[in-house]
Amino acid sequence: MSAAALHDGTRGWTPAELRAEVDALAARFAQQHVRVLATLLDNTPAWVAADLAAARARVVHVPLPPFFTNEQVGHALAAAQVDALLAPPGAAQRFAAPALKLQVAGQSVELVRLPARAVAVPADTAKITFTSGTTGAPKGVCLSQAAMAAVAEGLAQATEPLQITRHLCALPFAVLLENIAGVLAPLSRGATCIVLPLQQLGLSGSSSFDPARFDAAVRQHRPHSVILLPQMLRAWAGMLAASGQRACDSLRLVAVGGAAVGTGLLRAARAVGIPAYEGYGLSEGASVQTLNLPWADEPGSAGRPLPHARLRVAADGELLVCGSLFGGYLGDTAAPPTWWPTGDLGEIDARGFVFVRGRKKHVLITGYGRNVSPEWVETALRSEPAIGQAVVFGEAQPALSAVLWPGLPDTADAALDAAVRRANAALPDYARIARWVRARGPFSTDSGFATPNGRPLRSAIEQAHADGLTARLSS
Repeated sequence: MSAAALHDGTRGWTPAELRAEVDALAARFAQQHVRVLATLLDNTPAWVAADLAAARARVVHVPLPPFFTNEQVGHALAAAQVDALLAPPGAAQRFAAPALKLQVAGQSVELVRLPARAVAVPADTAKITFTSGTTGAPKGVCLSQAAMAAVAEGLAQATEPLQITRHLCALPFAVLLENIAGVLAPLSRGATCIVLPLQQLGLSGSSSFDPARFDAAVRQHRPHSVILLPQMLRAWAGMLAASGQRACDSLRLVAVGGAAVGTGLLRAARAVGIPAYEGYGLSEGASVQTLNLPWADEPGSAGRPLPHARLRVAADGELLVCGSLFGGYLGDTAAPPTWWPTGDLGEIDARGFVFVRGRKKHVLITGYGRNVSPEWVETALRSEPAIGQAVVFGEAQPALSAVLWPGLPDTADAALDAAVRRANAALPDYARIARWVRARGPFSTDSGFATPNGRPLRSAIEQAHADGLTARLSS
């Protein structure tokens, strides 16, 4: 019997059974004349079937992250002129719209019909992925099927020596990274995707993570690979170290992306048996562009370009990407240039390893005229186990300052201060932290200090802690 293509922890779907689900749903989309489909679902086999069915029926798919606010969902639906929404039962009442009740891969869902008009998108658009960025209005990135397939094939080709046949999906499917690297790439090689509701993996919202629950799921399902965000890796590695445990020995690759990881965190993860490897990508490049691998690994870098990608550095230090590019932004369909400016500063060494130094727009110019990328310093700070989150400031100031949130809430200020001093020892004098304050809360949507996808809101953090930073400066 064929191995399962999908498994939800209780039952599996063989490739033939998954194709049957996809064909039936694609036919339903055609019957209903669906043009633009949004999904608002947890990680389930139904989500995967809907994504594949949309591609089969040539329907534009708009995945909506479960952590989007109601306002962000409304913005995405209106901006993309979505005419059908696949969501859990009760959605029709929420949107006050007619709906069809369906069974998809064992899950009850509603296909809600929404009023919409045509909107201009690039002709080959197959998916519109929304990234929340630093504002409440998400930006829509239009991707072709060819671009996404190129990334999936590049990843599958690059990781083939690892013989990955079981992948545990740990990030929301609406996040492009898991959608392409965690579903399309494994399925293209006949691997099994283990698909569980996110709460069973300890993930709630955009920034709440229970590493003990996640570890239990990994031990139960014994995957070969998983994709994590740095904060998830930090919490998991810290939990294992504190309890004297080692990670499940089935793991062959734990790919980490979404933000800088740092050599300290990689060392800590590998010390407890987590085979963690950093990668880099962007939505405009259809997700992953570079990845470290066991046989090509340079901690501190984002790895070498994958088969589908090429990177180079512009004269001003900005990383440019070529290959698998998007077709344009929603509402602005001008074709992107052949080499896309990522907005990230970086370097490429003689062996082809890519080093990402931070966002171009975040670069600080100190009072002594030194250019400093705050992400570089923040990564050094977060490499210390005592520091969970850090945001660095210092524009036009004689020295840098930081707002810190500890790795564990009961961490004493003295431990944070010692961690800052250790991080400073590895930094040049102009990039050292001269003063810091303890954050008033974690950098999350609940505190108002982060976007729904976890990026810190720098201006909000600086404003909320301005008095403390000033007091430290004058003391």
